[in-house]
Amino acid sequence: MRILLTGANGFVGSHILDLLLEEPLRVTVLLRRSAQTRWIDRHLSKVEIRQGSVTDPASLAPALDGVTHVIHCAGRTKALHVREYYETNEGGTRHLIAAVNRAGGAIQRLVLMSSLAASHPGVPADPAREDDPPAPVSDYGKSKLAGEQVVRQECQAPFVILRPSAVYGPRDSDFLQLFKAVRAGVLPRFGGGQQPLSLVFVNDLAAATVAALAHPAASGRTFNVASPEVVTAAGLSQVMADTLGTRVWPLPLPAWGLWPICVAQEVWSGLRGQPGILSRQKYREARAAGWVCDVRRLGDELGFECRTGVREGIACTLGWYRQNGWL
Repeated sequence: MRILLTGANGFVGSHILDLLLEEPLRVTVLLRRSAQTRWIDRHLSKVEIRQGSVTDPASLAPALDGVTHVIHCAGRTKALHVREYYETNEGGTRHLIAAVNRAGGAIQRLVLMSSLAASHPGVPADPAREDDPPAPVSDYGKSKLAGEQVVRQECQAPFVILRPSAVYGPRDSDFLQLFKAVRAGVLPRFGGGQQPLSLVFVNDLAAATVAALAHPAASGRTFNVASPEVVTAAGLSQVMADTLGTRVWPLPLPAWGLWPICVAQEVWSGLRGQPGILSRQKYREARAAGWVCDVRRLGDELGFECRTGVREGIACTLGWYRQNGWL
């Protein structure tokens, strides 16, 4: 087995690479010449590096040479312009699938890293299930769904689609912002902070990805990937406060109060030329009733469960932030 991993230098991809090399498995990584590799520098001598990108079709055939399995983790989670989501999440996936198809039967399985955002909002009484009609609320979710559809309709190799919920853990810069807000002691709670959430610790997601790579029951299936534990936004911030040893003074705000903040962040991101966490797109997701998914299929068919609870995962993440001087 030789695995091509796209997005290896990113938050999720770097953890997948950690696990692949623990097995150990033979790994090829697809990297741009300008890619930041700080999370994987220690691994570069153990992997084969092939220059290119999923948005550069000409680089993909050489990248797949000798490869038997593909983990497609490259994707765009933040963007200054809506078209950028589709160029990477749909267009990049289409380029990769075309190259996989040209490789004939050499590719034995492709694992696509999608997102719960490609499905639809869910609450504990009615969680999002893999076979529900998709109804993404943001262009990010729509672009991830478009990538899924490319795989389902065009991929000639066996494939698996993973839909992780919100991912957190060491190396994640997005959750860091929430940690900083909690540490400051005053935390806005929009709409009461009662939006229920499924979360997945990044190490669990990496393990689920490797499990899907070869499990015979996974082929052709879509799996939600998340911890069975459900938390509210307010509950998550309280866990962070407990872990930090900080008292948080909640600041209740109406849900619509997030809108001007998202607009202001988007304007600031445009001026800086760098996308931020908040935007009008993110507002659509934040206003949803909840982001809870049903994970029974993952357990029933793959025998896999994301076992890291929120308190354990938050403690591990905080420890990493402190050790690396992020907090």
